[in-house]
Amino acid sequence: MDPGIICFQHCGPKVFCFSLPEACPACQYDLDAANFSLLPFRVPYPFIKASQYPCAVVIKPTTGDFLNDYHNSKDLHIGVTTSDGKIVEFDRHGLRNHKTTQWNQCLLLEQVPGPWRDHWDNVLKLVSAQKCWSSDIYREDTHNCFSFVLTFLVTLGYGNLSLAAKSKTNFCEKFIIPRTSSAGKYISLYRRLKNGIYVHRVQKS
Repeated sequence: MDPGIICFQHCGPKVFCFSLPEACPACQYDLDAANFSLLPFRVPYPFIKASQYPCAVVIKPTTGDFLNDYHNSKDLHIGVTTSDGKIVEFDRHGLRNHKTTQWNQCLLLEQVPGPWRDHWDNVLKLVSAQKCWSSDIYREDTHNCFSFVLTFLVTLGYGNLSLAAKSKTNFCEKFIIPRTSSAGKYISLYRRLKNGIYVHRVQKS
């Protein structure tokens, strides 16, 4: 899933690309003989595959994926993983506990350490057994995926994560906005590179 964005700096501006060109696109100097002011490195990929992160809180776009479809105005879908990497999510289909590739490009909001895993699974089973998570009761704006995850996290009693979950606004401010803002920079960079190499020149004031 990682497209492999590379960054390097030779003559001044930072250059971003998917594969190193033969010559610096800013000054046309042969890169085989070049001295880099910033050696080529791979830009860290911010997204994860949910199944590889047990006992975690994760988000993804409701439709499509982050790299190609996400915009700030689009809705996000939130879920949690079990200790064996299954995704538990509540939507118009009701509450589901399953393996799915739809969560192969998502953002990690938080993951509890190993000693908490049994407690995590037990609380998840307890909350999932509540009858309020059926498809008939689901409401897109008022009783949705966010409602389920916050209810679970408050019941879990895990430090600041559970404390923030008592308020939708606080949870968004502390856990969702920082992750989506950081990921937004990578998304913007990826979309620029669809047209080829991107040379980032800093505007002098």
